[in-house]
Amino acid sequence: MTDLSAGGIPAARPKSSLLTEDARTKKRNAAERRFKIYGLSAVLLGVAALVMLLISILGNGLSAFQQTYVTLQVELPAETLDKEGNRNRDEMAKVSTFGYSPLIAVAVENAVTEAGIETELSPQDQGDIISKEAAAQLRNFVLANPNVVGETITFEFLANGRIDGYLKDRVTRETAALDKNVSPGQLDLTDALQEAGILEQRFNWAFLTMPDASGQRPEAAGLGVAIMGSLYMMLIVLGLALPIGVAASIYLEEFAPKNRITDIIEVNISNLAAVPSIVFGILGLAIFINFAGLPQSAPIVGGLVLTLMTLPTIIIATRASLKSVPPSIRDAALGVGASKMQSVFHHVLPLAAPGILTGTIIGLAQALGETAPLLLIGMVAFVREYPSGPPEGFFDPASALPVQIYNWTQRSDPAFVERASGAIIVLLIFLVSMNALAIFLRRRFERRW
Repeated sequence: MTDLSAGGIPAARPKSSLLTEDARTKKRNAAERRFKIYGLSAVLLGVAALVMLLISILGNGLSAFQQTYVTLQVELPAETLDKEGNRNRDEMAKVSTFGYSPLIAVAVENAVTEAGIETELSPQDQGDIISKEAAAQLRNFVLANPNVVGETITFEFLANGRIDGYLKDRVTRETAALDKNVSPGQLDLTDALQEAGILEQRFNWAFLTMPDASGQRPEAAGLGVAIMGSLYMMLIVLGLALPIGVAASIYLEEFAPKNRITDIIEVNISNLAAVPSIVFGILGLAIFINFAGLPQSAPIVGGLVLTLMTLPTIIIATRASLKSVPPSIRDAALGVGASKMQSVFHHVLPLAAPGILTGTIIGLAQALGETAPLLLIGMVAFVREYPSGPPEGFFDPASALPVQIYNWTQRSDPAFVERASGAIIVLLIFLVSMNALAIFLRRRFERRW
């Protein structure tokens, strides 16, 4: 008797097909579909949050690029502005802004009368629709052009911040009745002046060129000094961080021996890239201001602090770019008689340049948006005029774009919230432009092996 006959015929195994999902395969495919749904939901949630953020910023900040101006015919009497009649700028400078304010009030009253507008407002209340910055603007214009004294000129003045807010639907007659800075009668006068073509809204170039203004003059506040301060700091960061970072990366990656010391250096570079930015601000305050005696609020100090903060990012990006170059490039250069330095600078470095530039631009973009270290070193100067140009400009008081945004959000007037959102838009434009440039450089010059 054979084993087959003794044991009987085995039971037939159930037939299966690769085209038919069994229970285990169904469970695995269902888990994969769920994971895809989770990932897509996360992406959509992130995009929705970004869209909401952009809508909020644009909704609050786009109006900052529109400003209300009043066009007036201003008489400049010589007996008031130049009593000596010499048209000497130093003598005319003795007339303060208080001497120009009545001229503006008279010009507003004359414009209202000539337009046939009926109002119960006093001449002083009519003149209050003009910004408090107007007298200083008119004075600066007259001192720059002494020959206009004795004439009647056409001049464009900024409207008061409340008047500008009314045209931007930020101020209503109900809120004006409770506001000591504006009255419903002034809003009625604003409507009449707008219909007469004396008052109008248009693009506000001054927002990008004028310096900051006091808390009582939000309509005159601009980003000019902050943009210049950020530009000076970025020039310092680019001039210091790029050569130092690239040189350190080349040495560590191509020339330094692999031992315990270089391992410690590499670990510390990685750790420095993760250090909070405010720590670099404390370091800059202790070394550059308290020890070295450099002036506070100066772009040179801000640039040095941001250089320290940006160096780890550039070093890490540069080393990654050098590593991406195939070793065969180095071997080929050495094989034809090139020295180690020649192989690095003539062959490896040009091929790694796209990644180096990308890392540098990303590091600069990160430094451009930093606020905490700049607050610690006092980059909060209130500058009424532009700092002088380089090299003196690096040591003159200045502000920076992120610090200016922070300062405006701390002020009570709602118009500064609009200004802060507008400044965020400007900062985002710079950041997006720098990141787009980094992407372009990488795609344009990157070599794939």
